[in-house]
Amino acid sequence: MGRRPQPEIRDRLLEACTDHALAHGLPDRLEPLVRASGVSARMLLYHFGTRDALLRAVLERARERQLVAFGDLLGVRDGEPYPSTLARAWRSISGAEGRGYARLFGRTPETPVHARWPGFEREATTDWLEPLADGLRSLGRPELATLVLAGIRGLLLDLAATGDRDRVDRAFDDLLGLLPRPAQTAGKSAVGGGPSLPAA
Repeated sequence: MGRRPQPEIRDRLLEACTDHALAHGLPDRLEPLVRASGVSARMLLYHFGTRDALLRAVLERARERQLVAFGDLLGVRDGEPYPSTLARAWRSISGAEGRGYARLFGRTPETPVHARWPGFEREATTDWLEPLADGLRSLGRPELATLVLAGIRGLLLDLAATGDRDRVDRAFDDLLGLLPRPAQTAGKSAVGGGPSLPAA
């Protein structure tokens, strides 16, 4: 009888391959993942079946990590106004912490996820709406989640295309400046008055 797959070994190999993909991009060939995992190509295929199955598993694991990391960044924090939370999240998402994820999940046809994960584009949008809506609810405007998400996605595309960090950061600050303030929400906005963005 052949050996049975061992989940703990598969998971360790997947973590190593995911680390490599986030640092260097998803490779076209198996060899970089062989080197990153420290095992033979035969052993990788034993645990994952095919190269394409391994690459899909790497993308899924990277996405799991991204959802945890960015979901935490976007979460409401006691005593912190949500615009401040968004400003801190932007620095991480658009900076070094987010670079590997942008490489794998960017919004261009050449990004490997689009060919290997049908329906990813929709998931990549809807996954972030709930945490943003939860945060914006603290300002009395959860319905602005779609607008804020579109702004973030557009600015990330701009940054990737131009590398103009100062201009894009200023634009993000302008976006935050359009949001209602927590003090307004606690007072007038909570009962329908006070300044706020027009409905999207």
